[in-house]
Amino acid sequence: MAPLIPSQEELDRRRIVGINPETVTNIPSTDFPGHWPGESHEWNLETFRDGFRVEFHRNDPFESSFSLIGLDASIANAFRRILMAEVPTLAIEYVFVHNNTSVIQDEVLASRLGLIPLKGSVEGLNWMRWFKKPTEDDPESGSTPADYNTIVLRLDVECTENPNAAPGEDDPRKLYKNAHVYAKDITFHPVGRQEQFFTGDGAIQPVNPDILIAKLRPGQKIDMELHCIKGIGADHAKFSPVATATYRLMPDIKILRPIIGEDAKKFAKCFPKGVVELEPVTSREAAQKGSEYEGRAGEMKAVVRDPFKDTVSRECLRHEEFQGKVKLGRIRDHFIFNVESTGQFESDYLFLESVKVLKLKCARWKRGLTDLMR
Repeated sequence: MAPLIPSQEELDRRRIVGINPETVTNIPSTDFPGHWPGESHEWNLETFRDGFRVEFHRNDPFESSFSLIGLDASIANAFRRILMAEVPTLAIEYVFVHNNTSVIQDEVLASRLGLIPLKGSVEGLNWMRWFKKPTEDDPESGSTPADYNTIVLRLDVECTENPNAAPGEDDPRKLYKNAHVYAKDITFHPVGRQEQFFTGDGAIQPVNPDILIAKLRPGQKIDMELHCIKGIGADHAKFSPVATATYRLMPDIKILRPIIGEDAKKFAKCFPKGVVELEPVTSREAAQKGSEYEGRAGEMKAVVRDPFKDTVSRECLRHEEFQGKVKLGRIRDHFIFNVESTGQFESDYLFLESVKVLKLKCARWKRGLTDLMR
């Protein structure tokens, strides 16, 4: 018996998560075998390939917004979690304090330094290997620092009087030299093969040179050696390559019955600017029987212009005059991602890295499954 084929209207209905005044309906996915009697929903590569799309809305160096259309929520959420916790980056892990006479304690200063985002050659980062930390049970089990697993930075700043300061000057930045210690004062000292990979603009350096680290006064000094290693956000948030990695479902707004005149103006104000706009009722619409536009040619009507900008606040559902005239929802397989990079990678490159990580996970799982079947 041939499987039943649902109509396109029915398929579109199943894609919508219903947004009601106080509830959310039609939440779980149902496109899997056995849910709809007589229908075949087995996964097919060609079907997925035909339905999957990627649309970019914004692509700045440190922030991007794009849509993944035709994915299941589990896959979209896997990308989000990988972006936050499993794409490797570089961060300061070990701080060797030679001298610190500032008012900031050694531990606090080391913590501040570890949270400074660093950037450098992506090729060099991929070349670097993981640094294995020693364990409490076996202190000798850790890796030995080498050019392929450790980046060496230094922070050596001393505050002194400025002999050229104007009489009566009270600004410490002009009264003293090095009164403020910034991230730009951190210097990179390549060793071994690092000189081949981290050169020019690809040298290891803070993403933002103006991050304030400490304030000094004459006689105070900071002298430290900083060791950076590769890590992932699952180990510590300082290794996370993103400031934010979020997604939301595409809003769906359907006007079921005409909203005209003053009601149309009020309806448009229930949404962010640009979501709903006003258009005049055409003579053709006014002449059509049963359209509810009869005799209202030239009056303004509400039309949905750009649901992408909507926040689904449900404000319009509070007003009695709109009852039965509008239906809100979200498209369950249309995910709008927003990725903000901390600076080590460009935001669009980050998503490609998350795809690579997921592919490696799938390959590892496949190998494990093959071993079980032997």
